[in-house]
Amino acid sequence: MEKLGITTHIFKVGTYKSAIEPYTRDNMSDEAREANLGYLSDLWQAYKQDVAAPRNLTPEAIQAYSDNFLSEMSTNTDETSELAVAKSLIDDLVTREQLKQYLIDEQGANIKGDSYRGLNYARYLKIVDPTPIMPNTINDKVAVVVAKGVILNGKQKAGTIGGQSTSALIRKARKDPRVKALVLRVDSPGGSAYASEMIRREILATQAAGKPVVVSMGSYAASGGYWISAPADEIWASPTTITGSIGIFGMLATFDGPLNKYGIYRDGVGTTNLSGAFDIGKTLREDVASAIQNNIENGYKRFLKIVADGRDMTVEEVDAIAQGRVWSGTDALELGLVDQLGDLEEAIAAAATRAGMVNYDTSYIQQQLSPSEQFLKDIFDTQLMSSVISSQAPLTQVPMRSATDIILYQIQASIQSLRMLDDPNNMYAHCLCTIN
Repeated sequence: MEKLGITTHIFKVGTYKSAIEPYTRDNMSDEAREANLGYLSDLWQAYKQDVAAPRNLTPEAIQAYSDNFLSEMSTNTDETSELAVAKSLIDDLVTREQLKQYLIDEQGANIKGDSYRGLNYARYLKIVDPTPIMPNTINDKVAVVVAKGVILNGKQKAGTIGGQSTSALIRKARKDPRVKALVLRVDSPGGSAYASEMIRREILATQAAGKPVVVSMGSYAASGGYWISAPADEIWASPTTITGSIGIFGMLATFDGPLNKYGIYRDGVGTTNLSGAFDIGKTLREDVASAIQNNIENGYKRFLKIVADGRDMTVEEVDAIAQGRVWSGTDALELGLVDQLGDLEEAIAAAATRAGMVNYDTSYIQQQLSPSEQFLKDIFDTQLMSSVISSQAPLTQVPMRSATDIILYQIQASIQSLRMLDDPNNMYAHCLCTIN
């Protein structure tokens, strides 16, 4: 942007609020480095334990393998796969034909005798989750609403979070007399503060209707993702959930530099001091910048109050662990930002308990597919295809196989993030928290 002559004006609150650093710096700030290393260390520890346990190894062995990998490959004649065998990370190296024969020996051959007995993924899903033969007679339900992706304004497509569309799903659960409790599955790095507040108010309305709300955090529930989680009666996270990032920022780009370079200037008259105040073709006035910064600071104070009210803490206690800092699920539990560590099923059971239910059904409340999406679903009527159509996998799920893929992904992600800056107040509760 600097080379193009574009001036980026940043307004933020929170020492660790680093979501805007890609637009203002060429490197990571010391504060961002400290915070990121903190939660990544927790995630790395959990990863080592998860890998070591089924392989009968120790986390220290996984650490040693990673630390010594380059030196071992520099002095060893083995390939990387052979090194993995030597370190007991894998059992053996075989060809596809050898693997097929192994599975035939273990499971038997298929009818044709040319492969092992097996089934494809779509068939497997139908077997493990078959369509009920008898109608469900249980009336009491725990409703599950999935809030996945960046939080945007208005009505968004199925598989994303929209201030209006996600609120409508929660409202549907609230008005359904069969629904006795709500689980909000949050997997979001945040986004628009305005849209986040709209969703939060719908959660409060659900609680006011006498229905407990439990949040189950996925990979992310940071910034705006935590904003919509804070009022819940109970919050569940996994040890590796990325959460927190309680902070606010605003960003405004002005283009007077490149416009002036080509002889284009903006001028005019107005009836009030606000006339043309936000004209991106002019230099941003100091009084306008001061007003925006004050608005951002007020937004941060409101964020602190929301968390304090939801978590039964003081504003000062929240501020001490906020400042835009990201925490792992493990740290969040110790800090009081979450109540339990566990998965979605445990969160659903907790919601049922709070509602006093023993026998209940789980109902996912989702947006209806568009006519074109429904048409494709009808053609490819398998559970696997249906999930692909409705999920609309985000950019972070695109497979990257080379260094070029990674670079192109980062460029596309930056452009995509700029397109998502749609808050009417130019105020964002967003976390730039990615793991590679």
